[in-house]
Amino acid sequence: MNVTKIPLRRFTARALPIDDQDRVLLLHGFDPARPDEPFWYTIGGAAEDGETLPEAAVRELFEEVGIRANADELSGPYGNSVIEFNWSEYAITQDQTFFAIWVGADAVVSFDHMEQIEKDTTMAYRWWSAEELESTEEDFFPANLASILREITGGGGSA
Repeated sequence: MNVTKIPLRRFTARALPIDDQDRVLLLHGFDPARPDEPFWYTIGGAAEDGETLPEAAVRELFEEVGIRANADELSGPYGNSVIEFNWSEYAITQDQTFFAIWVGADAVVSFDHMEQIEKDTTMAYRWWSAEELESTEEDFFPANLASILREITGGGGSA
């Protein structure tokens, strides 16, 4: 049976928390329509009415992983792209912009503020180095994340 997907256009901000070891925090989850195909993805989501992309990035950072920040603490943007993908019943066209935020080694990750659908489809989190992203067989998005991370970290240290 061929089911028509609901088209959805989103303008999103992606937050890239970077720790003191130049690793980026990613979430591990799945599309509810394909639970047997998990993948790693960046934190973020659609800008709400009246919100700037940096404001959306820090709101999503808190909602998805419990890390509080102010929009002026972000650096970037580090790339912008348009992607198309299916998620649940939606066919999504997403404009995405990436921002970095340096977090301390003591950053505590919490899923407490996620929406229920996010809690239901997010299994774990992990800090990834550029080298780990380049050598893994696991699926992650965006595919060029290792090069974005290298651009942000410039080979090491915080900005």
